[in-house]
Amino acid sequence: MNISLRQLRAFLAVARQQHFRRAAESLHLSQPAVSRYIADLEAELGIRLFDRTTREVVPTDAGRYLESAIGRVLDELEGVLSHVHSESERKRGKVHVASVPTLSAGLMPQCIADCAARYPELTIQLHDQAQTLVLDSVRGGEVDFGVAIDPPLTGEFDIELLLRDPFVLVCRPDHPLAKLDRVPWRKLQGQALILLDYSSGSRRLIDRALASRNIEANIVQQTGHTLTTFRMVEAGLGISVSPALSPPPPTLVTRPLTPQESRDVVLIKRRQRSLSPLAMLVWERLRVLSHAPPK
Repeated sequence: MNISLRQLRAFLAVARQQHFRRAAESLHLSQPAVSRYIADLEAELGIRLFDRTTREVVPTDAGRYLESAIGRVLDELEGVLSHVHSESERKRGKVHVASVPTLSAGLMPQCIADCAARYPELTIQLHDQAQTLVLDSVRGGEVDFGVAIDPPLTGEFDIELLLRDPFVLVCRPDHPLAKLDRVPWRKLQGQALILLDYSSGSRRLIDRALASRNIEANIVQQTGHTLTTFRMVEAGLGISVSPALSPPPPTLVTRPLTPQESRDVVLIKRRQRSLSPLAMLVWERLRVLSHAPPK
């Protein structure tokens, strides 16, 4: 049967008011519209629901049965729909976000602080993980969504570009390359390099930038965290290539690398899976903040 909620609501209003005009007023509809709904409902059911006279509208036996049954069902349905609608406006709860370490330190703190100020009852639980674990967490549904670096296009994820983060040289102030305003990639030939290992989403992009210029990388150390990398650079063990969103301590300096090479910072979620309204709030704030001018 092709019966609509509008028809059932119109029927219930007429049955309770026993008057088409009053029923129409209670529904904020015109009287012809209510009459049409009732006529369509009766045609669909193949039975008369009301006996009509010039003075009153009285439910038939079938109409009284339908009124008693459908009233309870519609009340329950209204409650269900109201609950679902309230979920869309709810600002209380916890959102789980997986993020690679360089973004956990460079992008997520601002988002967490912004959401705390806007939505005090919303909690963001940050999962600070290597790129491979971020992808696994999103894939397995352990988090609502992830913030990652240029993941492979496997078709498993819905991906949205947040921003492009350029790579920079990191070295000590007394290093010869620190004297340059901009450092060509070819100047890295023969230099002792300290790079993040392959658990980082950035490493393969750095390797690709070096290989495309036929630069033989002299990698003396590989680390799992940028803090370790920076400490090694401070100790004079070499220089590093790092994303601009991962600024080193003030004891070190950065120089733009030319021509510019960047990494894509993206939001990822399971493919064709809708985010909860709360998770969508955080996703939207990251989108806005990533395009906001620096303060």
